[in-house]
Amino acid sequence: MINTPRTRDERRASNDTRAARPAARVIAPDGFAPFGFHETLCRGIRAAGFTEPRPIQRDAIPAGLEGRDILGLAQTGTGKTAAFALPLLQRLVTEPGDGPRVLVLAPTRELASQITNEIDTLAQFAPVSTAVIYGGVPMNRQIKALRRRPQIVVGCPGRVLDLIEQRILQLGKIETLVLDEADHMFDMGFLRDIRKILAALPRERQNLLFSATMPKEIRGLADDLLHRPHVVELAGNGPAGTIDHALYPVAESRKRELLDAVLQRADSAIVFTRTKRRAQMLATHLQKKGFRAVGLQGNMSQNARDRAMNGFRTRRFDILVATDIVAR
Repeated sequence: MINTPRTRDERRASNDTRAARPAARVIAPDGFAPFGFHETLCRGIRAAGFTEPRPIQRDAIPAGLEGRDILGLAQTGTGKTAAFALPLLQRLVTEPGDGPRVLVLAPTRELASQITNEIDTLAQFAPVSTAVIYGGVPMNRQIKALRRRPQIVVGCPGRVLDLIEQRILQLGKIETLVLDEADHMFDMGFLRDIRKILAALPRERQNLLFSATMPKEIRGLADDLLHRPHVVELAGNGPAGTIDHALYPVAESRKRELLDAVLQRADSAIVFTRTKRRAQMLATHLQKKGFRAVGLQGNMSQNARDRAMNGFRTRRFDILVATDIVAR
């Protein structure tokens, strides 16, 4: 057999063929493979560092993919954001269309931003856009984001209702409503705003409600909102299993001394206080002791609160001192 040199055109055709070969398909981590997520979401799951689904994800994701209503009784830190976000993203990727199609309500600006960041991580390779809206900052940037018709809107009830009443936020295409930390929204007096928002939504939609506790007012809301829901019950009366707990009996006069000693052994920590004043005083005390600490409380401007949260997330600060209502 005689080998003859290939012409330039033949070499170019061969190179074009190699270039046109599809990239290797990205497979979800083994624990997520049975759910059958779109390849773009599989890439996002890997980028988020997920390997095995958490219990709430194993239980809630199949029901979410079926379009069922869900009542989730779960604490913070259980993985519930991915549990509701992944099925919603699967629908948005496989059935594209203009938004907003998903509305997520959260009690605080910090939680709304946290939810948005996690969704953005999971959807970073997918053609899905998000917008986060909350009070305490000018509306202009949020209005601009809404005019791009994001598929997912995450926000706090007060600002969401304000934009609805100004006819800036149009909810006629909403397919799914998520209420996260519903008990905390009730504690903060948002129940009336939530019911007004519900009146602006299409009647036919999927509803997901997550709460660590079920006071009678939230039980009544769930009964009105959810149709034959799939119930995921992971919340208990004990502490969250993802956090180590210890009790140190100590005199009031020696609290700071003990806290200093405990924090010396911690790589990263959140310290909760009862009042805004105490949060700021303790943050200042820790800074003087040489800790990379920052305070987070309601008297701070939104920009200062964002800087504190971002600094803690990026490890510019190792210790966050916060009032419990702000830290939710």
